[in-house]
Amino acid sequence: YRYTFQYKWNAIAVIVFNLSFVIFNLLSFVLFIPFLQLIFEETKLPETLVRPIYEGGFTEFFLYLQDYYNYFMQKMVLQSPDQALLFVCISVFIAFLFKNISRYLAIWYQSQLRMSVVRDVRDALYEKSVRLPLSFYSDARRGDMMSRMNNDVGQIELGVVAVLELFFREPLAIVLHISVLLYWSPTLTYFSFILLPISAFVISRIGKSLKRTSVQEKNQISVLLSTLEETLSGIRIIKAFNGQVQVIKNFKAINLLHQKLATKSFRKGDLSSPLNETLGAAVMLCIAWFGGKMILDASNSGLTGKEFIAFIIVFSQLLRPIQGVANSITLLNRSSASQDRINVILNEDERIIEVEYPIKLGELKTGIEFKNVSFRYGDEWVLQDINFKIPHGQKIALVGESGSGKSTLSDLLPRFYDVVDGEITFDGQDIRTASLLDLRSHIGVVTQESILFNDTVANNISFGMPNATREAIIYAAKIANAHQFVEQLEFGYDTNIGERGNKLSGGQKQRLSIARAVLKNPNILILDEATSALDTESEVLVQEALENLMQNRTSLVIAHRLSTIKNADNILVLSKGRIVETGKHDELMQREGVYYKLCTMQGIMG
Repeated sequence: YRYTFQYKWNAIAVIVFNLSFVIFNLLSFVLFIPFLQLIFEETKLPETLVRPIYEGGFTEFFLYLQDYYNYFMQKMVLQSPDQALLFVCISVFIAFLFKNISRYLAIWYQSQLRMSVVRDVRDALYEKSVRLPLSFYSDARRGDMMSRMNNDVGQIELGVVAVLELFFREPLAIVLHISVLLYWSPTLTYFSFILLPISAFVISRIGKSLKRTSVQEKNQISVLLSTLEETLSGIRIIKAFNGQVQVIKNFKAINLLHQKLATKSFRKGDLSSPLNETLGAAVMLCIAWFGGKMILDASNSGLTGKEFIAFIIVFSQLLRPIQGVANSITLLNRSSASQDRINVILNEDERIIEVEYPIKLGELKTGIEFKNVSFRYGDEWVLQDINFKIPHGQKIALVGESGSGKSTLSDLLPRFYDVVDGEITFDGQDIRTASLLDLRSHIGVVTQESILFNDTVANNISFGMPNATREAIIYAAKIANAHQFVEQLEFGYDTNIGERGNKLSGGQKQRLSIARAVLKNPNILILDEATSALDTESEVLVQEALENLMQNRTSLVIAHRLSTIKNADNILVLSKGRIVETGKHDELMQREGVYYKLCTMQGIMG
């Protein structure tokens, strides 16, 4: 709702034109009633008509309008009944015309409002998803986020319409109709009040049940979309291991459960309309029975046949806004379930806390230091008591078995995660005292998996640096040994490389990732097993590009192929989250410890 009323002028316009619709809708029927009464009038009209006089007062004004309209119609009927009939038809047509013009204008502004809200919610969700830490995505499914962005936001759109109609259009329509009915027959109106709450109770019970089912259905569509995303991402492995039958069977089971929940949700939602109509018919028949008894005993009730006809006509119109309230409640229950799921993301703790007054980091001069750093996921410690320095301009390598904490350690430096204990300093300053934007502007990252986007070569190299010149992009590509193959592409640097760069080979993608880091020109480099997934020929080209990139830069290198870090200034050997050995390659080989065993396993003997 907070999104809806950000656009107050659009919301006000919707409310005003909806109210105008309600008034003209009621007038379109009320204007015809005096003529209807004249037709069924059993006594002759008086030959002399008395023109009503307005004596002041708010309520008296409406009575004056009614009396004047009756006087006007009686006078016209005396003069020419045909002209009176024509006048009534034209008046009713004009009321219908303005009613529908008002409804269209309400929809006109409503469409702008609802799509603006949808845009804002999607913007907020997308911005939040980008800001959430990596730890969130280690637990969350990407398909679930896509479901919230698409299906749940779609329900919010319907809720925008429902909230405006539920709180501003339908209540006024109900009040106006009931006021007219009370004026004609308080007894019959009070009788209808006994029946209407029964209908409301039945409909509210269905609405609560619908919300529970809707939540289950939304959660299941998230699982379905996640399964689809995983299947498309891993289609190569699925085919290679003949897993088609297995994944199809799994998807069909998930899809079947979603179908059952969605069917149940639709059935409950669609039940409101026929139920409303049935309950409305029952109420109408009860009123017809009760009103008929009143007419037969007119001496006690004072209700005449002409008044009863007018009452039935207006009461039939009262059922429409009541049904509108029921339908709006149904939509609000669905959108409320979606809003709850969206709020789970929007209220998620971002965990990486920015200081209120950050310091400004200058050019790195002395280096980076990890002081008594410990980190854990949940209750499981991944790193404990990590202490080391990366002097300015030196290359430090991290090695160890899988799961030893190498990647986690490198993720702490750009604050993808924050340390649990200890601190990391940049020229002696705790990195948590600087802004994330400032800190990360000093760091370049090249990972094992080349993260590229469905865009041109040039835009991928200059990602995050929109003002980079074409000359700077080409220079970075040359340093990364990428210029030659880029020139051979169909449109050169303007060639679209497809989703995740799938039009390129692994080595080509990695060299574009390196070119991106070169263009950023960072003080600090983090290389996370940047050559481990490449063939020998590609590795030579990429390794050469990496050597070019690391010249005169402070580098933290995670190595899988230990041959690539033999020339590192210092090698840190991790095991079970702790540093167990440090030194240069030759020193560690002489110790014949953990590093020596890792090297011999890869055939490195010296």
